[in-house]
Amino acid sequence: MSTLQDVMARLQLAGTAQNRKVYARHGAAEPMFGVSYSELGRIGKPLMKDHSLAAELWETGNHDARVLALRIADAAEMTKTRARRWLRDVDNYILAEALGGLLAQSPHARELSDEWRDSPQEWPASVGWFIVACTAEQSDVWSAGELRDLVVQIESEISKRPNRVRHEMNGVLIAIALRDENLRRYVIDLDSRIGPVLVDHGETGCKTPDIAPYIERTIAHRASVAARRAAKARSKARAQR
Repeated sequence: MSTLQDVMARLQLAGTAQNRKVYARHGAAEPMFGVSYSELGRIGKPLMKDHSLAAELWETGNHDARVLALRIADAAEMTKTRARRWLRDVDNYILAEALGGLLAQSPHARELSDEWRDSPQEWPASVGWFIVACTAEQSDVWSAGELRDLVVQIESEISKRPNRVRHEMNGVLIAIALRDENLRRYVIDLDSRIGPVLVDHGETGCKTPDIAPYIERTIAHRASVAARRAAKARSKARAQR
């Protein structure tokens, strides 16, 4: 079993000055080692679902350790108390989206999203909306009517919300459109009214995707994947005859 000291030593060894510069441009703050995502994957793979270690890593305050913590934490064991405590430490979109992705898999996804989406603070609201983006296609979490209500809310608020919240709302519209054809028409109609969503990504190459083209590409990709799987299944069935 890996100890906190072992993992922190591995993270420190894997960090680079160049990655620290890159992560800083994305809002990450010291302390951090600057560990690449491929290295985080390599380090984290044997640690998956080590919830106790994840808690220890988070408490170090180190950016890379917190990203790793959110990768190895067990969503099923995340309590609302811990989720709220970790949220208080979030100070950049990297951690906000990683936390949102983890909590979207937890039993508290809907409750926490409802609690945070309307916050006037950038990071709680960002996490709340990111949870929606991760769960919009799950009918046991959101009804179609509830998603339409969120589309209406986004239309009325998106231009006035904090920078990163606008980005997450944009992602929510895309996710809702992928739920079914009726919601897709609803979102596309909205997109024609609000136009491109303006988000400042600073000195990075990141962009907030245009809604309609992104939806079209995603649907085409899904259709292509489904066709390949169907062809593979037919080929396998013929070989077994």
